[in-house]
Amino acid sequence: MPSASARWANLDPRVSLRGAPQATLGAMSTVLVVDDEPPILHTMDVNLRARGYEVLLAATGTQALALVTRRHPDAVILDLGLPDMDGIDVIRGMRGWTEVPIIILSARAAEPQKIAALDAGANDYVTKPFGIGELMARLRVALRAHTPEDELPTIETADFTVDLAAKRVRKDGRDVRLTATEWQVVELLARNSGRLVTQRHLLEQVWGLRDTKSGVLRVFLATIRRKLEPDPASPRYFLTEPGSGIRFVPEGRGADGHEE
Repeated sequence: MPSASARWANLDPRVSLRGAPQATLGAMSTVLVVDDEPPILHTMDVNLRARGYEVLLAATGTQALALVTRRHPDAVILDLGLPDMDGIDVIRGMRGWTEVPIIILSARAAEPQKIAALDAGANDYVTKPFGIGELMARLRVALRAHTPEDELPTIETADFTVDLAAKRVRKDGRDVRLTATEWQVVELLARNSGRLVTQRHLLEQVWGLRDTKSGVLRVFLATIRRKLEPDPASPRYFLTEPGSGIRFVPEGRGADGHEE
């Protein structure tokens, strides 16, 4: 008998996938699938890999936001009914800093729910049960329309350069050695240059934390300042606004930033 996932997807997993359209975008595209039903995750994993995609899987919104921040998928297929947060909040969290294509895959079929998801920033909406062929076609369209990562900007300051496409920071003509987590903080702030990024948003996106009392951000920000700021005690670029968040200012400021 077909599994529950096969019924949702109108696909028997025993069917051969030979001859299925393959990803045709050159380098392998990475797709994040977010759903709290293991059978759905399994079916999507099998079908996407059979078509030449690299696959990331998440069962909660928190996991999804963390994976988007760390792994930078090329597209996201997102269920709205997640155990820890509503899918709409996941969309808003992603749209706070990335334009990655988001395809909603949900059993919610009412028009107001579709409108809410699209208004929050989703690119497309597919209802369950769904045809796997149609979903893959919509995914290919979303990937073709997305701006390639190599078109991301390089942000220059007077003291260092943040290359978002190459995922590196250069200072005095040399690469700065940043840990993976340090890079995530710098990248998130750089993608929002000039805008205030709240402490809550940073903690959720980078560490998957909701406890704003955590001191982890303070520790990492101090390390980043030591590596990049000309005077870490009087930051010019990574400015803390007490009680609010962090603002990355590429043009630099005097010692008007505040230490946490």
